[in-house]
Amino acid sequence: MSRSARGLFRATGNVARPVMSDLINGEAVYQAESPREVDDFYPTPPEPIRGLLRVEAPYLDHSLPIWEPAAGDGAMVHEMRKAGYHVYASDLIDRGCDAQIQSFYDFNAAPSRQAITNPPFNECNTGDWIRHAFEVLDLDYMALLLPMGWPGAESRAALWAKHPPARVYLMRWRIDFTGAGAPPMLNAWFVWDRRKQVGETQLHMLSRSDASLTGDLF
Repeated sequence: MSRSARGLFRATGNVARPVMSDLINGEAVYQAESPREVDDFYPTPPEPIRGLLRVEAPYLDHSLPIWEPAAGDGAMVHEMRKAGYHVYASDLIDRGCDAQIQSFYDFNAAPSRQAITNPPFNECNTGDWIRHAFEVLDLDYMALLLPMGWPGAESRAALWAKHPPARVYLMRWRIDFTGAGAPPMLNAWFVWDRRKQVGETQLHMLSRSDASLTGDLF
């Protein structure tokens, strides 16, 4: 490859803006963050989905396909298929991964009752994605890759109370979605599992060593 992902990112001409990335001794720490990509498209590196499949294999229904409704360029689709899962891919935009081109919100019936995706962040900020998943599509299982701080906003308190995840996996490394280096935040998998929800949301830690995936998981 003649140019690195970092070089390609800088070549877009996007101007960075400061954003708070941490809080140390009560003082905000800022670093540069580039503007959001068009359609919130951020291809997912392999480690997050490998780690999730490692720990969530006992909870997934292996007789059903996994629906990837924001398949993008197929990065996560490839990893799930490599792990032995049948995957149904769809997306609003055709990015060459042979997905059905259809908006998540245009589905009135789900292709599968279980879904895993890195969703458009803004759609989860408003809560529209979660409400459509459970109040329209009636999914049994959904895992979303989101910033760890996502549930902290007061505006999402009612959504969390109505649709609490069963499990949250905080990743102990920062995911570089852009190739720009120095990713600004920690991410987590938020897993809604209405088949096996027991009590309050459980918090787990996911280490990079959990992302070593070779062959089928079942």
